[in-house]
Amino acid sequence: AACTEGAMAGERALLTKEPAPQTVPATQLPMKVAEVALNTGLDSSCGLATAGFRTAKYRPCEWHEHHHGLQLEATVGCEQAERCRLEARGLARSTAAAAQRAQQDSTAALGQRLHDIHFWKAELQKEIEDLDAETGLLAAQKVRLERALDATELPYAIATDNLQCRERRQHPDLVRDQVEIELLKEAELIRNIQELLKRTLMQAVNQMRLNRDHKEVCEMDWSDKVETYNIDEKCGRYNNQSTNIQFHPGSVKFEESASTPETWSKFSHDNIYRAEREKMASINLRALIDSILHDVSEDLRMQCAAVNEAFARRCEELEDAKHKLEYHLKNTLKEIGDQEANIAALKQAIKDKETPMKVAQTRLYDRSFRPNVELCRDPAQFRLISEVGELTESIESLKKKLLESEQSLRNLEDTRMNLEKEIAVKTNSIFIDKQKCMAHRTHYPVVLKLAGYQ
Repeated sequence: AACTEGAMAGERALLTKEPAPQTVPATQLPMKVAEVALNTGLDSSCGLATAGFRTAKYRPCEWHEHHHGLQLEATVGCEQAERCRLEARGLARSTAAAAQRAQQDSTAALGQRLHDIHFWKAELQKEIEDLDAETGLLAAQKVRLERALDATELPYAIATDNLQCRERRQHPDLVRDQVEIELLKEAELIRNIQELLKRTLMQAVNQMRLNRDHKEVCEMDWSDKVETYNIDEKCGRYNNQSTNIQFHPGSVKFEESASTPETWSKFSHDNIYRAEREKMASINLRALIDSILHDVSEDLRMQCAAVNEAFARRCEELEDAKHKLEYHLKNTLKEIGDQEANIAALKQAIKDKETPMKVAQTRLYDRSFRPNVELCRDPAQFRLISEVGELTESIESLKKKLLESEQSLRNLEDTRMNLEKEIAVKTNSIFIDKQKCMAHRTHYPVVLKLAGYQ
């Protein structure tokens, strides 16, 4: 009875629902015909009267043996069933505990994994923000470079205009003076600065592109980390009471492209390292740009001051030369007037000698008609001859002096013309340097504009 109850209890425990109906209809099995040995031994009876009672019957020992075998079989079956129940119960408890421990370990491993993912995600996010901020600062420096490059156009136009204006100077002021040397240096300096700014601008553009590329790589890595974090967080919330769990037999296989923890962390570490390297390169480039713009503005202003100083000195020289020329012109004009008066006096003196010459020559002519012995070489005759000689010599010397004076007057006139021409040249040079060039240079950009701040 105990075995029967145990068997029934076992069946109730194993059957959790009604068995499925059979698809094949049940049929009657053929009856098994038991072949019983005939009693042919010593105790058998061969009488015809007992033949129907003795056929196919067991002996008592066989009956007891059979009954004892059934009891033994039932006892062994119950013991085996009880032992199986105990083992199954223990196995169920141990497997349940192992499954719970495995699930707890998996949950803890997921939690640690979430911590690692969060760490790298935070590092990537910080690097992305730093790169974004650095790219913004570099973009501001790029704008300064563009402004400084645009600001150099005006100084270059001023320098070239000054050189072209000074080409209109007249000889002999068309000279390669210190102003022209400084202007050529200024034009060359501006061209070199423009080339430097263009190269630096290209470096800034390339660095900004590298910053954005590495920022994009970090953003993709960060996005993968966020997605993975959400997946692992969802996995960490799964439990035995979850309603959205199901069997996925093929999920236990490792993907061929799956990474290892070492390569996983190295991937993010390398991304951050490269981004940090580009960030430092960007910081160094910003410092270089700031230094370049500061030096460029200082160099341009110093060269501008040198040009202005050369212009000021040259204008002073021209003004001084012009004043001296005007002074000499004034003296020349006065001397021309005096020389003209002198020439007029010399002509008058020559003219004044004509009458005495006529008197003396008339006396000599008239005395040549003295008769006979009266034609004497007396002292009066000698004195008249001497007078004519003296008058002739005086007239010759006066005429010679008149020629000299007229030549001197012509020389003075030439000098006057040269002085007036030179004064006009100096006036033109002063007008070009002071009114054209120096006035144009007042529009030279200030330091803040040359440094790209405006």
